[in-house]
Amino acid sequence: MDREPEELQFLGFFGIYHEAFKIINLRRKLFTKIALTLVLPLSFIFLAHVQISDAIFAKIDRNEEALDDQPAAGAAHDQILKNLSSEWTTFLLFKAAYLVMVLIFSLLSTSAVVYAIACIYSGKDMTYRRIMSVVPKVWKRLMVTFLWMFAIILGYNFISILIIVMIFIILGYGIASLIVMIMVTILFFVGLVYISVIWHLASVISVLEDRYGLSAMEKSKDLIKGKLAVAVAVFIQLSLLYAGIQFLFGKLVVRREWSGGVGAAVASGLALVVVLCMWILLGLVIQTVVYFVCKSYHHENIDKSCLSDHLEVYLGEYVPLKDSAVQLEQFHV
Repeated sequence: MDREPEELQFLGFFGIYHEAFKIINLRRKLFTKIALTLVLPLSFIFLAHVQISDAIFAKIDRNEEALDDQPAAGAAHDQILKNLSSEWTTFLLFKAAYLVMVLIFSLLSTSAVVYAIACIYSGKDMTYRRIMSVVPKVWKRLMVTFLWMFAIILGYNFISILIIVMIFIILGYGIASLIVMIMVTILFFVGLVYISVIWHLASVISVLEDRYGLSAMEKSKDLIKGKLAVAVAVFIQLSLLYAGIQFLFGKLVVRREWSGGVGAAVASGLALVVVLCMWILLGLVIQTVVYFVCKSYHHENIDKSCLSDHLEVYLGEYVPLKDSAVQLEQFHV
């Protein structure tokens, strides 16, 4: 980043995107290697999950339809039940493997990209091999932050479901309950977006500061103040494009509604994997830029020497005298 730290606070929606593109272009070869080894597999896993899930559910649907046509007692009925049990087991095992793989590659990709951008900002020499040697040391901190966020979202969803149930118990089924339900649903999604924004910023904090887990999320909540609208706009835009890619994949590859045949579907699938890879990489860079923008907005001095020292800790090249030595200091203007 060639901007002065105090200038970052003035970046808006388009300015953040422009800064992210500049960073990627500055070290194009490095980010290409990161994308090919970490982000591309993640993109493939995302879209392969859509294809495989659809195939499994198609079998389940066929067996459920066949079950309805069979008498309750009989060998055919029992065989269909066994098939359904086997298919649901397969789906659950596949889903578990998918979530584990997504978690691993997401954490590794985030660690690599955030560390690379921090090195660029601090003027620290770096190579792809050097960054990859740091990633295993960083992702554990991200894992703690993720697990806390997962628990928070789980609790948030549970409370939301409980509220919905209480609405129908108290108001019953009618216009009043429908209006309240619409309001609760809107509030639910607003809260979910806010939590997601906090999580993305907390992921960067977990790499660049001596905070992770709840501490990183508390810092994220403080940093986002004043830049919440921009951060939310960026998050929604990134999410909509990701949803759009999934939609196109379903139409062109899974159901082949808009493609001419198998060859066209395969070509479309490969193209969408590449597009998703580029989009995820850009999103990771953007969330790091948002972090620096928020730091600048709150006049927290992003000292390059302190940041460089903090990054060297991961490589074992520097041992700080105390924890406060690696914190990004705050100054007032």
